[in-house]
Amino acid sequence: MSKLKVGIVGGSGYAGGEFLRLALGHPNLEVTQVTSERNAGDPITFVHPNLRGRTNLKFRRMADLEPVDVLVLALPHGNAAKRFSQFAGLADTIIDLSADFRIKDLDLYKKYYDEDHPAPDLIDQWVYGNPELHREELKGAKRIACAGCFATSAILALYPLLKLGVPQPKDIIVTGLVGSSAAGASATDASHHPERDNSYRVYSATGHRHYAELHQELPGNFPIHLTAIAGPHVRGILTTAQLWIPDGYSERDVWGAFREVYGSEPFIRIVKVRKGIHRYPDPKLVSGTNYCDIGFEIDQDSGRVVVMSAIDNLVKGTAGHAIQSLNIAQGWEETLGLEFAGLHP
Repeated sequence: MSKLKVGIVGGSGYAGGEFLRLALGHPNLEVTQVTSERNAGDPITFVHPNLRGRTNLKFRRMADLEPVDVLVLALPHGNAAKRFSQFAGLADTIIDLSADFRIKDLDLYKKYYDEDHPAPDLIDQWVYGNPELHREELKGAKRIACAGCFATSAILALYPLLKLGVPQPKDIIVTGLVGSSAAGASATDASHHPERDNSYRVYSATGHRHYAELHQELPGNFPIHLTAIAGPHVRGILTTAQLWIPDGYSERDVWGAFREVYGSEPFIRIVKVRKGIHRYPDPKLVSGTNYCDIGFEIDQDSGRVVVMSAIDNLVKGTAGHAIQSLNIAQGWEETLGLEFAGLHP
């Protein structure tokens, strides 16, 4: 089969660069153009040195974009929606890596993004790019709005238990330890501000924007509270979600819920090891991969369950689930181009 031609708008940032890395290794995709206003004319490897020997492309300006089969928008929040008329005629399939088209409720969007949606008439065209929840809707989709990274780690941790009605109707506390690439830093920021990588800081104590996605996607209407802490690393999210189960529920029941919902998922790995140093999900073990590792532990005295999930926010949280969603939309093998299993040690 002939390869689909891909253009990436905003390819000098973390998200666009990661999609580029994955797309260059995908057997059914050919990246033909990548934009960066600041770096137009420079080789892509000037910004992404890990891609030396993989591509000879140079960055171009958005004004010079030519039609492709798949257009990937990796722009800062708000830009894709405000400029969508510029992109709509350039590709049959468009994937947005920003938050512009994720939220269906316009009031919820305004509450968490502090403005009216720039293109409300376009919202219904987009499928939320979380394959584990929206696989059927993604089949044949032409507009894919990829899920947020912190939202992905929290949603995947909670979804089976909430779908099956396991928890008590109590508040759910979610805390994410995120890397600088998930905490609002650009690639330029990280290179110019190394102090981001050797300290912890509260990135969002309350009111995290990704709550809107949890509210939209998770069943049961449980009160959920998010806190994000930026840690001394660039990529990776470790999320803990604390909830309570009724008397009589056991570890076997919780395990059964995850197995029932995720038993055939290619990129969900349930971690339940009783000894050794790898008993819990670890972001280092999924770095560069499209896996989400999920584990849990129960405090039998209180009925508190701590669910833990680990993802690479730039892969399973951004570019990887974009590729996974595109694979589903095109009817390809879902794991195509995403086979990397991670590194250890």
